Amino acid sequence: MTLKTILAEVANDPNKTEDLTPRQIVERLDEHIIGQTKAKRAVAVALRNRSRRRKLDESLREEIYPKNIIMIGPTGVGKTEIARRLSKLCGAPFLKVEATKYTEVGYVGRDVESMIRDLAMGALNLVKAEFRERVRDKATEKAEEIILDAILPPIFHKKESELNPEEKERFESYKESREKFRDKVRKGILNEQEIEIDIPKPSAQTGMPMLQVFGAGNMEEMDNQIQNLLGDLMPKKSGKRKVKVSDAQKILLESEAEKLIDSDKIQQEAVRRVEEMGIIFLDEIDKIAGREGRQGADVSREGVQRDLLPIVEGSTVNTKLGPIKTDHILFIAAGAFHMTKPSDLIPELQGRFPIRVELETLTEGDFIKILTTPKSSLTKQYEALLATEGVKIEYTQDGIAEIAKLAFQMNEKNENIGARRLNTIMEKLLEDTSFEAPDLPEDKKHVVINEEYVSNKLKGIIEDKDLSRFIL
Repeated sequence: MTLKTILAEVANDPNKTEDLTPRQIVERLDEHIIGQTKAKRAVAVALRNRSRRRKLDESLREEIYPKNIIMIGPTGVGKTEIARRLSKLCGAPFLKVEATKYTEVGYVGRDVESMIRDLAMGALNLVKAEFRERVRDKATEKAEEIILDAILPPIFHKKESELNPEEKERFESYKESREKFRDKVRKGILNEQEIEIDIPKPSAQTGMPMLQVFGAGNMEEMDNQIQNLLGDLMPKKSGKRKVKVSDAQKILLESEAEKLIDSDKIQQEAVRRVEEMGIIFLDEIDKIAGREGRQGADVSREGVQRDLLPIVEGSTVNTKLGPIKTDHILFIAAGAFHMTKPSDLIPELQGRFPIRVELETLTEGDFIKILTTPKSSLTKQYEALLATEGVKIEYTQDGIAEIAKLAFQMNEKNENIGARRLNTIMEKLLEDTSFEAPDLPEDKKHVVINEEYVSNKLKGIIEDKDLSRFIL
């Protein structure tokens, strides 16, 4: 299969969720996230609208823009996880950033355009990995031949048809030996044997530290361009090195795959993915919302909001991959809005986020589901981790219920940190077992976590209000 064919296939089927209905998308999210149906429905519709848009005539397609979303809810209720799982589900370029890391143009720090550059580099790595996977078989064959040449160098440097009868006989014997070595390489028998191979390596001067002086504020792109220019002027060198066969397989697979893929076409595909499928999760947006009547730091916050406007509405940002249009990138913003409210954002930015979803505070019943339902729930994670030490963890229903009850109570008494409270409780609950696991005798390697076990481990801490504030 040629690279041209591969690129055509990618262009025709750019989204893994092309055939998933909003209901099916919600069902997929339900496998990992408990509750928050409204938020799931909102992102599912936003994702489905992308596939709907691609089926329209080009003239109308350009007029349809994504409906950006603001998720409102306390920490630990699933805002970030919904966006992260959504990006994995559709294989789209995804970037999670905090709004507070950016500064207004003119101040030292990162400008908001850098989020598009970061998204572009993430897309490039994503596409490059996909293309490498497609040429893996061919690259593996080429790498294998180079390794065999190093183990058993060719005895003739001419075509088989040019050999005389005596040479042909020797060549047949050589081919038999080569096939035997090929079998040994594939079975890993020669993994520890050292061979000498040519390894491409970047020039030592590429990306000189002295250039980093430009990498502040609006000079970030200039820094990137200068480093790229120097990289082009100083091409890659190659040098001979002795490495183990197992290491040579990895190194050569990488270098041969690079030769088989077209960097320009990969960049084009990465740009297309960012423009058509990119998702940016803008967390902590409430922290840049200024409260009415406040001065000082709020002025800078408003500046960041104004800088966000053209990016969210649609503009062109220069990146390493070339200019990228942000018109059809989906922005999902999130914030707790404890001290502020969405209406404290400047009106222009509010208008760029037409869909608002309020996430619900987690209940005790939700905590029970979080501990048991997801494929990679906390309980299963600890169970798998300790199983590597030969320790078997068994949870009873009353034990799970007690953990959920204590987590809910701690959120009620102290700051409500949502499902993250379960992490602190589980860590404290299994602290001794995790520490002693390698040294436990066989008769103590079966730990049953029931209501009594949970109470004994945590009761004293829960009752001591001052202590619980610091430990749980």
